[in-house]
Amino acid sequence: MRLSVEPSTDPAVYDFTHEIRVRFVETDAMGIVHHSHYLAYFEETRVAYLRRIGHPFTQWREDGLESPVLESFLQYRTPLRFDDVMTVHLRLAAVTRATFQMAYLITADDGTSDTVRATGVTVHGCTTLEGRPTRLPAWLRELGEHRS
Repeated sequence: MRLSVEPSTDPAVYDFTHEIRVRFVETDAMGIVHHSHYLAYFEETRVAYLRRIGHPFTQWREDGLESPVLESFLQYRTPLRFDDVMTVHLRLAAVTRATFQMAYLITADDGTSDTVRATGVTVHGCTTLEGRPTRLPAWLRELGEHRS
């Protein structure tokens, strides 16, 4: 197991936020967001974060790299429903030579305040486009060093 990060429920510890509105198609027969969609929310936020810091996934591919998910952790706390506007908070939580971990917090307004809806972590490796493991890009290792 590579996962070593405990995601915080404090929005202040996160470096980046991204808003997403729940679509009807993402809900199940109980009227709540199906559990499978939360990882997609994490991915959408991760893609937006990397674009914001100047290293979009398109650049990764141009550089001959991929960042596959090796592990994921997700804790559901309060359901999301159709048309809720969630804020997905993200932080680069840990970086090694070969992996990086992203921590996530999902909050949404319940009518009186923002409530924690879910927390999670994704662990990523780095591979060539052919799928061979390789080191993380230098910029990512450096970003991780500044987190310490």
